[in-house]
Amino acid sequence: MSWPSKHRAETRDRILYSAGRLFTEKGFSGASIDQVMEHAGLTRGAFYAHFNSKRELYAEALVFRARQMGEEHPSGVDGLIRSYLSSKHLSQDQGGCPLAFLVSDIGQQDPLVRESYTRIFKGLATKVAGSPHQSLDASTLRTMVMMVGGVAVAKALSDPGLSLAVLEACCEGALAEQDKSALPAGETAPVNEQQ
Repeated sequence: MSWPSKHRAETRDRILYSAGRLFTEKGFSGASIDQVMEHAGLTRGAFYAHFNSKRELYAEALVFRARQMGEEHPSGVDGLIRSYLSSKHLSQDQGGCPLAFLVSDIGQQDPLVRESYTRIFKGLATKVAGSPHQSLDASTLRTMVMMVGGVAVAKALSDPGLSLAVLEACCEGALAEQDKSALPAGETAPVNEQQ
């Protein structure tokens, strides 16, 4: 007798939630299928009813976690940047950001996993660009690198004060980059003169 489709979907989501948390915390090699299933409150046997391999789970868990995080961020570009480059976002208690926390891990993975990461990156970059129809120009890409790189570096630092300073500097830079990109071609932002 097969499980009702609602139960099956809920079980799959529990596995993806647990995998997203553990992979973000420990990376691909550091989190085992057994650990993911235990975290989800399920047996290892249930895994194979939903996924063919750990790599498939990893790729889908990245997208699942990014979708969850996307729901948590404000919709406006400035709010998104501030939220992304906040100490709350840096906190592992919230499960962590797969874009920033797994950036070096992803580069060593197979094309399926890297494609999932690329879709997540493009999705966030589209939000940063402010329009789904706008191309990912140099300004948007600079902002994305400040956001993802800022969180990745801040997470790696052992000094909380320096970590916070990195987040604040990247937030300031990303917001300034967005302000510059909003100007018509050829114009420059006014210089803040202090006397």
